[in-house]
Amino acid sequence: MSEGAAFAGLDGRALRRRAERASRAATGPGVLEARVGAEMLARLALLAFTPATVLDLGTGLGHGAQALKRRWPRATVAALDSSAGMLARARSQSGWLRGFHRLRGEALALPVRSGALDLVWSCLLLPQVTDLDAALAEVRRVLAPRGYFTFATLGPDTLRELRAALGETEAARRVHRFPDMHDVGDALARAGFAEPVMDVERLTFTYGSIEGLYADLRAAGATGALAARPRALTGRRRLAALAAAYEAFRDVDGRLPATVEVVYGQAWGPGVNPPKRGRRTETVIPIESLRRR
Repeated sequence: MSEGAAFAGLDGRALRRRAERASRAATGPGVLEARVGAEMLARLALLAFTPATVLDLGTGLGHGAQALKRRWPRATVAALDSSAGMLARARSQSGWLRGFHRLRGEALALPVRSGALDLVWSCLLLPQVTDLDAALAEVRRVLAPRGYFTFATLGPDTLRELRAALGETEAARRVHRFPDMHDVGDALARAGFAEPVMDVERLTFTYGSIEGLYADLRAAGATGALAARPRALTGRRRLAALAAAYEAFRDVDGRLPATVEVVYGQAWGPGVNPPKRGRRTETVIPIESLRRR
């Protein structure tokens, strides 16, 4: 299954509407974004080079761009988002001494010339793109020779409790389904990246009630955006039935868990010779090999 197809069911207009609503309501990075962003920053310590041009792809409120500018103060850092509201909010993160540029654009058509960037960072944008193959091809296009791409996306175990509680009901179509780590790695190879390195982390967030989970999803702009999703609002009876089904997952501490599978990936752009691989074999690359040679 191609990864473009895996994301083709997403409604781009619905995604943009949710992002605009989230930009008005957000007071800071969500717990998941902050946790994943910190992990991505820690991994950058393995890179033995200093990029001159950096793009935060899907910047949201701009915290990633701010952190990247803090790490490389001499670099030109640009923060890109499709949401005007998010970019307006991101302006507050761009200070006079450590400012970054703000660009409005789509992941499928980046407003950046080919080969212009040394590093592209993307924290949790890929779950929202409508065509993963096209998005990765764009990242590959804008990377300079031997440029570096680092990202985090979501894997298939994300919200598994919610999906199980919904069962085979029509409402189950509201929950996005994400490709696994190997499928994302295959998409990187199709886009022409070299030496992709992938790994997975599973996080569990807990809530006192299912309403708390829904509130977090709405705040993140992560409510259902499937093109074929049911248009009618879920009624009170259905919500009550869902809450009752979710009770089966309540833990010994009286909390309701919500699993998030985070897929981390790093890859080099053009100019790196990847190891030769057999047709269906996998190559394990030590993390130390991420250092620029």
